Amino acid sequence: MEVEHLGGCHCGAVRFKVLAPRDLNVLSCNCSICKMKQNVHFVVPSSKFTLLQGQDSLTLYQFNTKQAKHQFCKICGVQSFYTPRSNPDGVGITHYCLDPGTVDSVNVECFDGENWETSFSNSDIRNRSKAD
Repeated sequence: MEVEHLGGCHCGAVRFKVLAPRDLNVLSCNCSICKMKQNVHFVVPSSKFTLLQGQDSLTLYQFNTKQAKHQFCKICGVQSFYTPRSNPDGVGITHYCLDPGTVDSVNVECFDGENWETSFSNSDIRNRSKAD
């Protein structure tokens, strides 16, 4: 069953809501940027994500293929969410940026982002942004 989770960045300038299960399946990715940020995230269809405030506080970083859209707060530097290369129709939510109280459990899966093409073709990640 899905619930409404609220979350945001460290300084509170960016706030969002997302519909997702209480029991989260998150990805720990070792691609160059996720490894450096220690980004552990889950992916939802963009229709289940709403930015509540802070559009003007976000700045964009892209690299390499420029497929992923890494948005982060230009005040505190926290990336609460982003548009993943694997799921351009979805949103990757940093689960550590969710407010306490709505997550019952977290199951962490490793995603080999260092070998992105092979890992992507051998995983179900592309389906995570599809509406139920």
